[in-house]
Amino acid sequence: MTKMKIRAPAVAGRFYPAAARELRAAVRAYVGAVHSGSGEDECLGVLPKAIIAPHAGYAYSGATAGAVYALLSPLRGVVERVVLLGPAHRVALRGFATSDAEAFATPLGNVPIDVDAIRGLSDLSYVSSFDPAHAEEHCLEVHLPFLQEVLGAFRLVPFVVGEANDGQVGEVLERLWGGRETLIVVSSDLSHFYDYATAQTLDRGTAHRIETLTPVDERGACGRRPINGLLLVARRYGLTVKAVDVCNSGDADGGRDRVVGYGGFVFTASGE
Repeated sequence: MTKMKIRAPAVAGRFYPAAARELRAAVRAYVGAVHSGSGEDECLGVLPKAIIAPHAGYAYSGATAGAVYALLSPLRGVVERVVLLGPAHRVALRGFATSDAEAFATPLGNVPIDVDAIRGLSDLSYVSSFDPAHAEEHCLEVHLPFLQEVLGAFRLVPFVVGEANDGQVGEVLERLWGGRETLIVVSSDLSHFYDYATAQTLDRGTAHRIETLTPVDERGACGRRPINGLLLVARRYGLTVKAVDVCNSGDADGGRDRVVGYGGFVFTASGE
């Protein structure tokens, strides 16, 4: 019998707890912290098609991620496939890196890869399998425990995105867009290493751009390429975007000289 090829966790014990029980409790706490009367509640009752959520360690961005993932609870049993895109941090990359793995592992279990969906993109020259881009990358991995807890069972289509233009990202997303069975998740933090006040100004501006479906620049978000591709497709499909939470690392650890911004955004079809 051929052994299943599994991409092992790279940042368990660093970005999030390595023990399943502790990890599950942490994710449930972040997701369950949505307060009555908060901005998140205004989004409840709709079925998101896509989200943008941060990828820092949970101690820094877990609350923001949890606020967004709480909105996906109605999609449990509806979503069968998650298309997950994030920026390359560890490996120089042109285009999109998929994986030959059959599953991505977390302390909560294995997430199966939608290998048929990946094969369906084989005609795109800028999409290729390149496991080294995934091996030590955190930007996709940190989302999986949230997705596992909120959605239950699903198949994953993972992409690490390097040098790619909006049209290329848009083409991949449209090929995989599907219906309510497919959720799009873009992994991105916002501004990096400005002082607290500057970061707040920059991140408010970036949030406004995302909410108005306007492309963001390199100062606005490390995942600007997948974000801008998603914004392109959102304009085509007439989606509405709402910021769920915008903050920065200074709100978590008190250090305000060099902070990283975090934002959570939900995309829904107009009228839902």
